[in-house]
Amino acid sequence: MLNPINKTIELSDGRTITIETGKLAKQADGAVTVRMGNTVLLATVCAAKDANPGVDFMPLQVEYKEKFSAFGRFPGGFTKREGKASDYEILTARLVDRALRPLFPDNYHAEVYVNIILFSADGEDMPDALAGLAASAALAVSDIPFNGPISEVRVARIDGQFVINPTFSQLEKADIDIMVGATLDNIMMVEGEMNEVQESEMLDAIKAAHEAIKVQCQAQMELMEACGKTVKREYCHEVNDDDLRKDVHDKCYAKAYAVATSGTDKHERADAFDAIVEEYKSQFTEEELTEEKVGMIDRYYHDVEKEAMRRAILDEGKRLDGRKTTEIRPIWIETDCLPGPHGSAIFTRGETQSLSTVTLGTKDDEKIIDDVLVHDKERFLLHYNFPPFSTGEAKAQRGVGRREIGHGHLAWRALKRMIPENYPYVVRVMSDILESNGSSSMATVCAGTLALRDAGVPMKKPVSGIAMGLISENHGTNYAILSDILGDEDHLGDMDFKVTGTKDGITATQMDIKVDGLSYEILEKALAQAREGRMYILDKILEAQPEARPDLKPHAPRIETLTVAKEFIGAIIGPGGKIIQGIQEKTGATISIEEVDGVGKVEISASNKEVIDAAMRAIKSIVAVPEIGEVYEGKISSIMPYGAFVEFMPGKDGLLHISEIDWKRLDTVEQAGLKEGDTITVKLLDIDPKTGKFKLSHKALLPKPEGYEERAPRSERAPRSEKGPRNNNHGPRPDRQHNQG
Repeated sequence: MLNPINKTIELSDGRTITIETGKLAKQADGAVTVRMGNTVLLATVCAAKDANPGVDFMPLQVEYKEKFSAFGRFPGGFTKREGKASDYEILTARLVDRALRPLFPDNYHAEVYVNIILFSADGEDMPDALAGLAASAALAVSDIPFNGPISEVRVARIDGQFVINPTFSQLEKADIDIMVGATLDNIMMVEGEMNEVQESEMLDAIKAAHEAIKVQCQAQMELMEACGKTVKREYCHEVNDDDLRKDVHDKCYAKAYAVATSGTDKHERADAFDAIVEEYKSQFTEEELTEEKVGMIDRYYHDVEKEAMRRAILDEGKRLDGRKTTEIRPIWIETDCLPGPHGSAIFTRGETQSLSTVTLGTKDDEKIIDDVLVHDKERFLLHYNFPPFSTGEAKAQRGVGRREIGHGHLAWRALKRMIPENYPYVVRVMSDILESNGSSSMATVCAGTLALRDAGVPMKKPVSGIAMGLISENHGTNYAILSDILGDEDHLGDMDFKVTGTKDGITATQMDIKVDGLSYEILEKALAQAREGRMYILDKILEAQPEARPDLKPHAPRIETLTVAKEFIGAIIGPGGKIIQGIQEKTGATISIEEVDGVGKVEISASNKEVIDAAMRAIKSIVAVPEIGEVYEGKISSIMPYGAFVEFMPGKDGLLHISEIDWKRLDTVEQAGLKEGDTITVKLLDIDPKTGKFKLSHKALLPKPEGYEERAPRSERAPRSEKGPRNNNHGPRPDRQHNQG
């Protein structure tokens, strides 16, 4: 019999979140459904009973998947089934992973798989804000060792008020959008974007999120007790030898400390650290140096390295490369370094280097987003690549990994609000990391800013970024905040806190905490120190590139946009696309048109202005309204005894009467040398208000001959009886011969 157990959490706006277990997926170690409105997630967790041999890390795998049926949709593609994870699914899984991973016991090395599946959605509530809660609740109702629970919420500031887990429509009006993960007592993870806000405002948003998280953590603890899962499984994943541990420390610490304070570069320092442990191992015979013992020595020596680095910073203020805690590594910059891309720049900070390029494209280059709940187009793209050679590794590069997607997304968030609204170009920034020793995503932000300005993109303001670190002990009572951290300081430290922004405020942030007891006081100081670092780097950017390029490079595409009334869209496209294709073929321009907000948006692109102008004239002639007194260049469509019909605008013919061809009298149109297909310049004299017929004149554009006498008006002419018999040889009446309209 089913015996489901559930807990309900009430949000401040009256919405409720229900967590239920004991009904679905009961063979998993832990499984829960989380529901808010019509949004339903299932989270399951399974752990291996023991660790694989030789594993000395936490092999955690988090997967987040959205079913298209959740929103009543069919997947795209030929197979019509869900395929590989989308960027959105990967980013959501990373958010959950980063909050969970630090809370597993250090000596727990069994494989753990967390799966979160979206089974229902209404398109309003955002499911990614519930994924962390669902994953933690599944762990809570299992017997897997975990020092949680945690929860994650999205907090947005809308009209000056903080909103927890806003809807899609609410989020569109937010100037702060961050995801926060935390335990009952400590912040574990922060990621999001902002519209140039101050550090204090970001801290207020984190505090608001934490208050909501505390309620959700308490509900999970009550659920865990109700399920009887307060006692977790026992495990023994490590064999230890306390005497060996002490011996490694006694014989290696002083040497490791000397290396940690030597101020050498990355590879020289790594070689020196490796030499210490290899020297220690050399005292043992081959028979003594078993695989198990080697594993223990490596583990204990890693702890020695970590302690040496941390003590050097806390006791002497000496960092691995010799810098002070607030010092930024040397920076060198080169812009316009590649001739082919539309913009390029190299940004090097210490041993981290990004080569970034910018490509400008047209509407055809937009990225189409076809996720379960989001069907949209993206006009600003940023791609981040991290090849193995950037760290000196001898291995092949196999596609784009989760880390690359995550780092690229952070840099994209940092820069996207600085691209002008309604910018006509689709913009792609590509960052290739050529060297890496810490904060390559922040190098991407700086290099991306430089490359965008080199491409002539009129950014609102330049953006810089910095990665901050933390070394702390005794629950944060003794600590050091590090500016511009190295890779080892990230790996061996307690925090990785990335902050990007302009001179006026923060645009994006990402923070991972690896230690309990991080106070808001430390966060506040880290943000203030980060701002000083950002401003220093921004000054270096402006020193190397004082102004953005005033115009695009010669080989960049040129784009002009035109807004037309909705009813003209069909006229521009023509039957089967005949008109628009004809204009493209004749001018060489690329033209796209779509309906946006009830009007037609036309985009014309080409390599030079002359081509764009020709296409623009062609389109304007289609959408233009004929105006009396305007001059047009037309094409003779037919010849009649009484004159010629001229197509002076696409689809609009007017009569050029024989008397309006020239000042001299003509008996036939042919006397003027006109024939079908000829082009002729005409002036629109009149539009009949009843019939809409157009009266044209070529004569009005010619100089009047000297001595020319105007013909008397009809009322002043002699009676017909005095003029002789009527001549009927001039043909039928023109208004009965041809339809002008």
